[in-house]
Amino acid sequence: MGTEKVRLAIVVAEFNYDVTYLMLQKALDHAKFLGAEVTYVVKVPGTYDMPIVVNELLKKEDVDAVAAIGAVIQGETKHDEVVAHQTARKLMDLSVDYGKPVGMGIIGPGASRIQALERAEEYARRAVEAAVKLARRMRALRAARFEGSTVFIE
Repeated sequence: MGTEKVRLAIVVAEFNYDVTYLMLQKALDHAKFLGAEVTYVVKVPGTYDMPIVVNELLKKEDVDAVAAIGAVIQGETKHDEVVAHQTARKLMDLSVDYGKPVGMGIIGPGASRIQALERAEEYARRAVEAAVKLARRMRALRAARFEGSTVFIE
């Protein structure tokens, strides 16, 4: 069981696609580097639209984890805060509800376009890394049994 590849889905926002396209490329590269199998890449119009698609992906047996990729750029109002906070909260809830990791690679709120471009690769890599590591650790935790000495899951 420990040698099975982690099956990763990636959800990427089309809004601010100059940023998220770079993020998607880095996410795909990093998944390959980590030995994960990318089973789905689903584009959504914007970050706020991610939870409904993530919900569907987490139902699938061929998905162990999801990486959510998006960039919420600061505008003239606080709309970016609403979008980022509500999306993050719902993604966290879905992860807990399904018992499958959702790595959050969402830049913002409060980021300028320049800041988003500077952070694109790092956020994408971190989202994939978190999702894959957690999927592997959840697998190990579910298989582990306490037998008198501390069980370390790393």
